[in-house]
Amino acid sequence: MLTVSLHGIRLHAKVGLYPEEKIHGNDFEIDVDVSTAASAGEALPFLDYSIIYEIVLQAFSQEGELIEAFAKSIHTKVKQHFFEAEKVRVAIRKLNPPIGGTVRHAQVCLEA
Repeated sequence: MLTVSLHGIRLHAKVGLYPEEKIHGNDFEIDVDVSTAASAGEALPFLDYSIIYEIVLQAFSQEGELIEAFAKSIHTKVKQHFFEAEKVRVAIRKLNPPIGGTVRHAQVCLEA
C-alpha cells in the first residue's frame, strides 16, 4: 500500500453556522491521505499531491456551514480524480472554534 499525504493545509474561510463566522471567517487545517495498492516489485503509482491541494482550495472557495459537508466534498472529488485509490481520509479541523471556551480545534474525519 502506498499512501500520499498532504497534512497541515492551512486556510481562512467564511465557513460556519453562526452569522459572525460568515463575516469574519475561521481558520482551518486540513489533512488528506490517499492510499492505493503498491507492490515492491513494480513501479510505484504516482499520486500528484498538488491536485489534492487544488481540490481542498476549490472546496473551501464555496459557501457552506458544516465542515462535515466540506469533508464529504473533498473526499468525493479526490476519489473521482484518483480512481485507483483504495482509501481516502480527509480530516478538517476548525481552529479555535467559537464555542465560548478554550478549545484548540474541532475536528471531522471521513475515511473510506
